[in-house]
Amino acid sequence: MIDAVAWLGAQTLRQLRALGHATFFFLDLLIFTPAALRRFGLVVRQIHAIGHRSLVIILASGMAVGFVLALQMYYALTTYGATESLGLIVNLSLVRELGPVVSALLFAGRAGTSLTAEIGLMKAGEQLSAMEMMAVDPRSRVLAPRFVGGVISMPLLAALFSAIGILGAYVVGVMLIGLDAGNFWGLMQASVDVWRDVGNGIVKSFAFGIICTAVALYQGYETQATPEGVAFATTRTVVISSLAVLGTDFMLTAMMFSTP
Repeated sequence: MIDAVAWLGAQTLRQLRALGHATFFFLDLLIFTPAALRRFGLVVRQIHAIGHRSLVIILASGMAVGFVLALQMYYALTTYGATESLGLIVNLSLVRELGPVVSALLFAGRAGTSLTAEIGLMKAGEQLSAMEMMAVDPRSRVLAPRFVGGVISMPLLAALFSAIGILGAYVVGVMLIGLDAGNFWGLMQASVDVWRDVGNGIVKSFAFGIICTAVALYQGYETQATPEGVAFATTRTVVISSLAVLGTDFMLTAMMFSTP
């Protein structure tokens, strides 16, 4: 019994130590962010590497989600004779929840693992150590531009995901099923609030961008400088980022939409 309690205490202290170390790492990223913005050319290159190269999977997934969501909602709404609300329901589902959350999960799986592997390989190749020997802080020169690029890219990708998803719902609902196009867009325009619905979705995607990018950079920077260490770090990036996104989404939803 005493050994079990001692093991539990040791594991708790280890996790708290890791959490504190990750917190200080995140604060360092925030401190170096202004310096990264002054070298905006580096940030633009990272936006291209992180955001532009994620466009294919984001757009393809958004279109597929729009198709399926429109079909499922149409079958459900037909039972209650409310098919005219299809565009509104699809829009609210995408801009409030599915757009930010699914985009963040895809972002963690594609861009997050890429960042972790890149930083981990730089550490394994002793490039980060060489920068430190030349009095160049790798957190300022390497990590901060990637952090800013990821935070900027995530809301843009989520917006594109929602937009292409709504377009996919229009193709299914209006062009294939035959719903009225004016009713599809008109009810959506009249009932969707820019600040409460679209604005909160943007806030969510911004928070998810911070989480996914920070986790990916931390896992890459703190990984063991071995091929096995890099492989484990990329796996931890996806798992931790996904769980953090889902938990944060619940808390943000409860705060944003609990009051009328």
